[in-house]
Amino acid sequence: MAKFELVMPKMGESINEATVIRWLKNEGDRVEVDEAILEVATDKVDSEVPSSEAGTLTKMLFGEGDVVPVGAPVAIIETDAAGEAASTPATSAEIVKPIEVITETVHQAVAAVEPMSSNGNRFYSPLVLNIARQEGISMSQLESLPGTGKDGRVTKKDILSYVKNGIPATTAEPSVQETNTQKTSAPAPKVESVKPTASLNAGDEIIEMDRMRKLIAGHMVKSKQVSPHVSSFVEADVTNLVNWRLKHKDAFQKREGERLTFTPLFVEAVVKAIKDFPMINIEVDGDNIIKRKAINVGMAAALPSGNLIVPVIRNADTKNLVGLAREVNDLANRARNNALKPDEIQGGTYTITNVGTFGNLMGTPIINQPQVAILATGAIVKKPAVIETEYGDVIGIRHFMYLSHSYDHRVVDGALGGMFVKRVADYLENWDVTREA
Repeated sequence: MAKFELVMPKMGESINEATVIRWLKNEGDRVEVDEAILEVATDKVDSEVPSSEAGTLTKMLFGEGDVVPVGAPVAIIETDAAGEAASTPATSAEIVKPIEVITETVHQAVAAVEPMSSNGNRFYSPLVLNIARQEGISMSQLESLPGTGKDGRVTKKDILSYVKNGIPATTAEPSVQETNTQKTSAPAPKVESVKPTASLNAGDEIIEMDRMRKLIAGHMVKSKQVSPHVSSFVEADVTNLVNWRLKHKDAFQKREGERLTFTPLFVEAVVKAIKDFPMINIEVDGDNIIKRKAINVGMAAALPSGNLIVPVIRNADTKNLVGLAREVNDLANRARNNALKPDEIQGGTYTITNVGTFGNLMGTPIINQPQVAILATGAIVKKPAVIETEYGDVIGIRHFMYLSHSYDHRVVDGALGGMFVKRVADYLENWDVTREA
């Protein structure tokens, strides 16, 4: 028998840790190759962690609700195969670290990403410390909080229960670094954010946010705090586009086996506009601007829960209309079935959200950080319009839609933001009706 360390896999670009949601196996259970051992969650997506070895799960190193760094061991599996140590004089301790050593290594790895630290010997997961910091719970209060986890550890459930019960929280204690800074510089004016208190009336129902809704709420607040949002609007006459799609969609589906929706047409127009205005395809890193070479277009998709997720079409500028349609349909279908992979919601450089799906004419979307712009496409509606002809102006029925462009005013001025969305509208309005699908 040999022992195998199951480690937390990399969950996507810029993801350094994941939270254990649920163990699918118990200690002593049989495990097969590629069988899921536990479910984990990042701030982007939920995933299952499979085993790459067959054997018996002998030790779970983390509990539900704990945050685990990428690359850290999460479980010990006693495999069926004999260890390599059997053919060498080396001891088993040289091949496989004892569980106690592994556990200590894991704790050290977790401590390396903690946003706060305890003055005592008690261990707190990054998730617990983050909640404490957000709720203004001081370290002294945290030290006095009884824990129900392993070895008396404070779990996510413990601290949320503490907050929910309305126990007053004091201002978080300053760190050593903050104290030293205050000695050498004038104190900055203190700005306190006051959370509004909701009043309850008869018949009201309290519904706790699910985990994803809490994450979305945090991202939306952060985006507004980080980026000064400005929006520009353009109304586009998309009659040629609508008629072209209506003419070709049935033949396209019969030939390619894919539905021809408006989304790949919008993506194609956005990609062309990004090539014309590449400073929309950027990110902000402190005082630096990162100009992205790849054009990775995110498209907001609705989940069965009603929440939104943004799968990414990578290198969208290298795909033709058939390739875009195929990828749009695949990502949208798997988003609805909660089957997206972590890498498929990472690395976007620009985002499109279709508010027209809900019958909305326009919207003011919030930027998907760390991007600097996002486009909302509204509902396509018929309107009477003045049409210029060689015989004079006439009134006709045309198809119109609004494009709403929100952008980060730190790095995107009104001229660039406005010209970009106008260029997208131009590509949609001047759609080539003689083009083959």
